[in-house]
Amino acid sequence: MMTSFATLISEALQLPEKQVLPTIELLESGATIPFISRYRKERTGGLNEVQVASIQDKLEKFTELKARKESILKAIEKKQKLTPELKERIDASWDVNEIEDLYLPFKNKQTKRSETARQRGLEPLAKMLAAQNAPSLPGSLSSFVKGDVKNKEDALKGARDIIAEWINENNRARNAVRFAFRKAIIRSKVIKGKEEEGAKYKNYFQFEEKLSHCQSHRLLAIRRGETEGYLQVSIIPNDETACLESLYRIFRKKEGECWEQVKLAIQDAYKRLLKPAIESEYAHSSKLKADEEAIRVFSENLRQLLLAPPLGQKRVLGIDPGFRTGCKLVCLDAQGNLLHNETIYPHPPRNERKIAERKLQQLVETYRIEAISIGNGTASRETEQLVTNIRYTRPLQVFVVSEDGASIYSASPIARAEFPDYDITVRGAVSIGRRLMDPLAELVKIDPKSIGVGQYQHTVDQTLLKKSLDQTVESCVNLVGVNVNTASKELLTYISGLGPALAQNIIDYRTQNGAFSCREELKKVPRLGNKAFEQCAGFLRIPNGSNPLDNSAVHPESYSIVQHMSNDLHCTIDDLIHKKSLRAQIVPEKYINDRVGLPTLQDILKELDKPGRDPRNEIKEFSFNPNIHSIEDLTEGMILPGIVTNITNFGCFVDIGLKENGLVHISELSDSFVSDPNAIVSLHQHIQVRVLSVDLGRKRIQLSMKGNKIQ
Repeated sequence: MMTSFATLISEALQLPEKQVLPTIELLESGATIPFISRYRKERTGGLNEVQVASIQDKLEKFTELKARKESILKAIEKKQKLTPELKERIDASWDVNEIEDLYLPFKNKQTKRSETARQRGLEPLAKMLAAQNAPSLPGSLSSFVKGDVKNKEDALKGARDIIAEWINENNRARNAVRFAFRKAIIRSKVIKGKEEEGAKYKNYFQFEEKLSHCQSHRLLAIRRGETEGYLQVSIIPNDETACLESLYRIFRKKEGECWEQVKLAIQDAYKRLLKPAIESEYAHSSKLKADEEAIRVFSENLRQLLLAPPLGQKRVLGIDPGFRTGCKLVCLDAQGNLLHNETIYPHPPRNERKIAERKLQQLVETYRIEAISIGNGTASRETEQLVTNIRYTRPLQVFVVSEDGASIYSASPIARAEFPDYDITVRGAVSIGRRLMDPLAELVKIDPKSIGVGQYQHTVDQTLLKKSLDQTVESCVNLVGVNVNTASKELLTYISGLGPALAQNIIDYRTQNGAFSCREELKKVPRLGNKAFEQCAGFLRIPNGSNPLDNSAVHPESYSIVQHMSNDLHCTIDDLIHKKSLRAQIVPEKYINDRVGLPTLQDILKELDKPGRDPRNEIKEFSFNPNIHSIEDLTEGMILPGIVTNITNFGCFVDIGLKENGLVHISELSDSFVSDPNAIVSLHQHIQVRVLSVDLGRKRIQLSMKGNKIQ
């Protein structure tokens, strides 16, 4: 079956089967996506993470479909209606619609009309009409008028109900309607009386568009409006007349009175059974497609946020700004440990600015603060201006960071366990400070849905969303790697091959035995067996360990190769890492064997060049326009610095230092055509924008990035 799946997946993804099959074998053996893409390039032919994830996704879907087919075959067999021909057709098909069509005639009937007609003895009449052997109605029609059948018309109506069911269960008929829906139109209109209450969906009160052209964000908005009870939504074929004509061609045998009855049955079957069923299929498939697109955008935004540049291990003062409740201050050491906390009240209503300035100067000096991290919420701009206008006795960097999700973290069990003696305001400020030092390490503690970089996250399929976001977090954590001696349980949980239980075991072992001195010591962790070690070891770092390779992405299984290289050059591994001239003498082809090929050797050489190098960019300071304090300060044509805070498939949102973020529509991202905003901007990118328009009533700001001066 694995080979069969490999063929199917190969065809679906347009990837060579010789790459797909070994990837499936690795996945089935328990290997993770990061491990396969990083350390098994020879077996997969160099497939990247996205390709391996796609193979895994297809494998899961085909496995589910296989289970569904087995269930269907058992159900039909139980009814003693499974023929060899039907079994062969179901076995051969991997199209979910075709399989369900084949099963449809054997399901327990949900419609009572056809069953009632059968119970009244009208199935023989239905067969006579469907056969269309005679130009006129059967002469024996009166013989069916008995019992509950009141007259000839009643008999014909019952027979048509049975024929309509046969038509609905006919695979050709269903495919004909599906074909007509390929050019379907989606329509939405406001439910009468809901105009005012559903005003935010005003754009869709009278909306019509080809379903294939309806972009993800529009379709999700329409469906959300429908779910909330403001919109009535329908999907219909572009040409229903042509759809009916195609059904007539399938079932017409001979003109005459019998055909006219069958024709009426077709019309009834289409309106009552076929159209609603196929509309439901297209509603589901279009929603799934929209979900996948929204999730793709969300995942890409999350990736960029998690891989945001870290400040690194420096002493930080974190500030959660506020007006009435004051600004919460926390002082953190270079490892992110809380040293001190208190609150200042520099803003209205208390306006204790001078006291706040002296306190900040004192804390910076006492705790040798190297950087200040300010949350970007309420009173952020005012707090930034306060902090930057103070004279300090030591060099200091000031950053404004996103505080999305900080409140979620501060109220979480993780935060309570970490800071049991402090309230949520202190925990939130700690999170703001730590996410400057290492965004990835801090953000993994928060449910990705709460970080605020997606759209319609509560509207899309939650199972698909969780799977995609978890994969994104796992990918980012393993790309960067973690220090096994300082990483939190939450960070370790995402490391390839670990999970919550082994992550906790590592923490417990570290607590009881002290820092790990080498990767081999990981094998002493309870329940961390050879397979888990294989999967995780390359992504765990041990700085200043007994083996310099333990602080690199070189996998322990390849240490012997590096040792061989150093032996050939008559030097130590440490010499090899620190002397470029020695590395330049290595001929990688010399070390190829039946297990290790050129891709792995090239990765090893890159890692020796910069062992343990953080793939994230360096952090940069940023300042908003100091003259902009409120939306009323904006004028059309004004050019301002901004930070990209969210990216959607219709543009990006930009923080220009106000409570309200501005929108750069996709049409304003560049002078040339843009199909994907991610090709132009990235999350937290520093950009220049021009103010196009300001709607004070709706608090909306339209921005542009067009023009060479502001690219």
